[in-house]
Amino acid sequence: MKTIAFFNNKGGVGKTSLVYHLAWMFADRGIKTLAVDLDPQANLTSMFLDEERLEELWPDGEHPDTVYGAIRPILRGTGDIAKPHIEKITDQLGLIPGDLGLSRFEDKLSAAWPNCQLGDESAFRTMTAFHRLVQHGVDREAELVLIDVGPNLGAINRSALIASDQVCLPLAPDLFSLQGLKNLGPTLNEWREVWNELLKKAPVDVPMPKGAMQPVGYIVMQHGIRDSRPVKAYQRWLDRIPQTYREAVLTEDAASNISVANDPYMLALLKHYRSLMPMAMEANKPIFFLKSADGAIGSHQEAVASCYEDFKKLAAKIAANAGISFS
Repeated sequence: MKTIAFFNNKGGVGKTSLVYHLAWMFADRGIKTLAVDLDPQANLTSMFLDEERLEELWPDGEHPDTVYGAIRPILRGTGDIAKPHIEKITDQLGLIPGDLGLSRFEDKLSAAWPNCQLGDESAFRTMTAFHRLVQHGVDREAELVLIDVGPNLGAINRSALIASDQVCLPLAPDLFSLQGLKNLGPTLNEWREVWNELLKKAPVDVPMPKGAMQPVGYIVMQHGIRDSRPVKAYQRWLDRIPQTYREAVLTEDAASNISVANDPYMLALLKHYRSLMPMAMEANKPIFFLKSADGAIGSHQEAVASCYEDFKKLAAKIAANAGISFS
């Protein structure tokens, strides 16, 4: 089993839509997949589920069937994590639903980080709560876990990333993504180094993640391009991504002549399916499953087929990096 987080501290790069479509693609290719929504905005959950089901998951009072319900005993100081509810999307795809209440866990996680230095078992249980939630997905025979997190460098994301074997970075070809990489890379490296030291003080009877957080590449989401934006401006930022990724994330020296098209760390250059996304949201399905009955007719059908091939190729690359068979 591999756990992969999709992370960028800049919002608006299509990260959640990417996780949603990849989860469906992996499941469609026969890989048992678990999607975990650790973004307090819970946008991934709202993409998977209709409003009626969301009302059932988020009633007034307690929310036992969301990620917040699972960590609630730790938050209240009354016990360890509760067994998480896994929402069945298909036989091959499950979801640990997100919850806006998860934001309340931020302060608890912030306090736990320095207390781990003291070997405090309760602090380690707090820091590894997400890891142990994911392990329940393993118990349910999931081969692949995809984690969606919010666009920040806060304590919730630190705990989520520590629970991840690998990290994929969605980017847009703009100045903000490049600046985000320059912040994100050093932060990932710092979290990894500190966690490796903390593991030496961890209790032996609490399952601990390795905190590998191995960067496996970046995905350029072309929907960041505006129709009115000059092509030269777009290309300018695109050309700078390979070098910035190597320097900031991999801490490597990089020649300035590497192009995105020839960069082995570039997992995909995804098109923007602007007209199809509202249609997919209305039909409550990924873009590449749209049918004529959903309104995908004429040239839209060609775009649907193209979208499927794009995500199939991307999923194959991610699976190869994760050591998972994909066909």
